[in-house]
Amino acid sequence: MNSVVIYTDGACKGNPGPGGWGVLLRSEAAVKELYGGEAQTTNNRMELTAVIQALQALKRPCRVTLWLDSEYVRKGITEWLPGWKAKGWKTAARQPVKNVDLWQQLDALVQQGGHASTGAGSGAMPATPATSAPTPWPTWAWRRRARPARSPTDC
Repeated sequence: MNSVVIYTDGACKGNPGPGGWGVLLRSEAAVKELYGGEAQTTNNRMELTAVIQALQALKRPCRVTLWLDSEYVRKGITEWLPGWKAKGWKTAARQPVKNVDLWQQLDALVQQGGHASTGAGSGAMPATPATSAPTPWPTWAWRRRARPARSPTDC
């Protein structure tokens, strides 16, 4: 099984407002970038979209290490998702889960992807092109007007 390290980020100018997402996929053989954006969105939606786009880009099952800076996405994946599903996509306060469309899409990708997780990192990431670029990816993606995502060739 190939290994891939995925770095994701999403951002919004205003919340809601124009936003973008960026992904860096790194394997032994290649490094690929994906990016996109929306004219009217939220930061949390862009953070989720980045992870979804990364997993959709994988062509076959991989051993995945996911790095992200969103506590919302990290806790959603590692803590909240099973409870939301068991409660019919309701929170502990019996309110509908926000961004349920994206959470359901992410859940389906995880269930059908066959990927092995080596864990999700959060917070400060090691210095990489994903975190040390002069212009943060999501802002850059929005300025580029959200070109379609490109797929990696090795995963």
